[in-house]
Formats: sequence, C-alpha cells, structure tokens
Amino acid sequence: MNSTIFEFLYPTYKINKPIRLIELFAGYGSQALALKYLGVEFEHWKICEWAVKSIQAYKDVHFGEDNNDYSSDFSIIEINNFLYNCGISRDYNRPMTYDEIKKNSKNSRHIYNNIIATRNLVNIQQIEGKDLDIVDTDKFTYILTYSFPCQDLSLAGRGKGMSDTSTRSGMLWEVERILCECKELGSMPEVLLMENVPQVHGTKNVDDFNKWKLKLEELGYKNYFQDLIATDYGIPQTRNRCFMISILGDYSYTFPKPIPLKLKLKDMLENEVDERFYLSENAIKCFLKDDIKFPRKDRFESSLKKVNERQLANTIVTNEGHQATNNFIKVKNATKKGYLEATMGDGIDISSRMTHHRGTVQKEKSQTLTTNCEVGTIVKSNIKNINDENGYFSTLGTNCGSSTSAGGGVVKQNDLRIRKLTPKECFRLMGVKDEDFEKISRNQSDCSLYHLAGDSIVVNVLMAIFKELF
Repeated sequence: MNSTIFEFLYPTYKINKPIRLIELFAGYGSQALALKYLGVEFEHWKICEWAVKSIQAYKDVHFGEDNNDYSSDFSIIEINNFLYNCGISRDYNRPMTYDEIKKNSKNSRHIYNNIIATRNLVNIQQIEGKDLDIVDTDKFTYILTYSFPCQDLSLAGRGKGMSDTSTRSGMLWEVERILCECKELGSMPEVLLMENVPQVHGTKNVDDFNKWKLKLEELGYKNYFQDLIATDYGIPQTRNRCFMISILGDYSYTFPKPIPLKLKLKDMLENEVDERFYLSENAIKCFLKDDIKFPRKDRFESSLKKVNERQLANTIVTNEGHQATNNFIKVKNATKKGYLEATMGDGIDISSRMTHHRGTVQKEKSQTLTTNCEVGTIVKSNIKNINDENGYFSTLGTNCGSSTSAGGGVVKQNDLRIRKLTPKECFRLMGVKDEDFEKISRNQSDCSLYHLAGDSIVVNVLMAIFKELF
C-alpha cells in the first residue's frame, strides 16, 4: 500500500527496544551506516553477502579493528571446504568452484576471517531461518533488510524478471523461504525493509510484486511501499528506488517527506583529481562518433548536458565511466578544482609557446608560461585570435612537458575537458562520509569501488526512512 486509509486506522509503529540488524544482500552495509549516522545504537546481528569484494568492504568499514585470526585452528583444506560449502562468489553472479577456491588458497584464511568477523551467513541459498538466530524478541527489535539483486528487473537488465528462482532477481523467493521457516520457529523479524528499482512493481513485474506483498500479509506483516528519489533527501543524484517497509502486526508507517535540495553536484566534487579520470582524446572521439546501431554521440552529449546544466549526477551504476549515459562532467578552467587560470597579455607574443608542467604560473624570460595544469587542461587566455573566440584552448596530449604553439595548431574539444566521477565522488553521492570511504577503499580497486557504489543504497534516504521508525 502507498498511502491508504489503513495508515489512519492503525497506530503508528515506533521502535522502543534495542535493535539487532540483519542485512541480507548486505553489500558494504548502507543500512548499518544509516543507523550509525543517525546515532542509533544497534548490533550487527547477521549479514548475508556472498561476494568476496563486498565482504571485504563490509569488514573494513564496520569491523576494521577486528584483526583476530579465526582460522588458526583449521587446515587450509578445511578452510577451503568451508568456503566452498558457504558458496562465496568472486564475480557477483555465481559461486566459486572448488578448484577456483583452491587456486586462490593464499587468500582463503583472509576471506574466512572476514566472514567470521562480520557474522556473515554468506550465500542466501545455503541458509535457513534458524541461522538468523532471532531470539528474545520481547527484548530486542530485529530489523531485516533485503535489497535483492535488481539486474533482471532494471532497464539495464535483460527483463528476465523475478518469477524464476534461477534468476538473480528471483533470489527474492529465498527471502520468502527463510521468513516462512522463521514463522515455523515462532521468531519473526519485527521490521522488514526492501529496496529495489522502481521496475519491481512495474507492468512486467507487478504480478510477482503483488504475490510477494500477499505472502508477507499472510505472515502477519502490514506493507507500505513508495518510490523515493535521492534528490528529495539531500543528495544531488537522480537515483529513484522503491522502498517497502513491512511491520509485524497491525501498525501504520508513513514515509518521510521530501526536503529542499541544497547541494549541487559541484559541491560533491574533489578539489584535486588524478589525470586517469579524464577521458583521452580517443575516448571522446569514440563516444562522439556517429553510429546508427549505438547512438553514443546523442547519449553522451545528452548525459553531459543533463549533468552540467542541472548539476545533478545521473544514477550511479556498477560500471561507472564505461557507458555513454554514465556520469561524465565537463571541466572548464576550474581554478577551485586544482587548475590555474593563465591570463596572457602584457606584451607576450601570440606565437609564444605554452608548456605544461607542474609548477607555478610565471612569465619567464623566454616568454614561456608554465602552469601546474595537467596536460590537456583548459587554460583561459585573454588572446582572442588563437582559433578560439571564447579565449579557451586545450591540448589533449598524453605526455607531461609537451608544448603547443598558442598561435596555431591547438587541439580543441568543445573548449572543455571531460572526466568521469571519481570513486570518492560516487560514494559521496551515495551518502557515505569520506572517512568511511577511506576505510572501504583500503582493499579495493577503482573498478570494484564503482561496482560497490552502484550496487548500494543512498544512505541519506535510508536515514530518513529509519528516522520515521523512532
């Protein structure tokens, strides 16, 4: 139900007991971060996460001080057998084979320690209701979150849906099985929180979504769902997601009201950005080339226009920077972003050479202007006759120390440099504080960080949802 008469018939639900948090499909634990940022005391009771990289991220951000060797009493064969039986995954899509685990034995103990430290049940297909260990429900409120895979529901997926339990999105029915087992045991989580793409209740999936809600009602829950967008809760990202709160018993829940958006994308950007995040000339040409089958040019230019004009990031995705619809931004003489504005004139000849090095802007005897700009950075000039009516030029070279004549031969690309968002910027747009990003990034590659951010939930939205429960 979205907003119905039942919200007025039933008393509003409020948590008044200590919280034990259970995160299925945990990722790096956005739900835990939301409670932490709210200042709510809670226990990391259980998590369920099979991806090795996500397990590492969860360990680093939430249990970073746990350096115990839980594997010391076991042989490497026993450890490998444990990991195989748990069903760990390396690629988020399938469990690792025993041979793959065996070949990776040098990391087996480390992975095992991460699993034990985080109280991780690992593979949802391998666990039972009793493994959630829901006890003393008169003393504790158990919150169970389940952000099940969206790949088969989202517009970017192949539309397989969630009917089939063999699909990734079909993992929802594993949650059903586990809750039914909890019901038989007489110990149910008091609050459920679902998050997924809006297509979860779209035309193709609405029958399954209604079936799921009906099952929850049979188990004793009242359901309240609503699509929430991050821009309504303080984050300049157009991330729209469906959330459903299910409360055990006859209670009502009202979703948080939107708040004014005060931040813009530029407020989330880093002051200094490494050159590797800037698109090369070849990459830009690739995106702008005419292609009937794949209209990259239109999508690329449209994406740039939306991001830069609206100052809102597109939805963060798991493969950030690889598609024409991803978050690319245009940088134009951004002195506050680590680039210096070089104003020429005062007798400097038009044919003077501009060399790009790291250093201080200065006028040398040889009439050379040296800047601390990376090669390819836009530099503003007051000279209006250097093939650029706006006074901007760029060198899209690849080697520091290269030079170009200001009088001609300057390579331009729409007077701009284009780069993708950095991992830290993506995490900021997911509501993660810098200090927690530093913990998460400790043992991750850039590629992995993009995936983790895109696969997660905006913490600010979760905070607003949770706040209504207290």
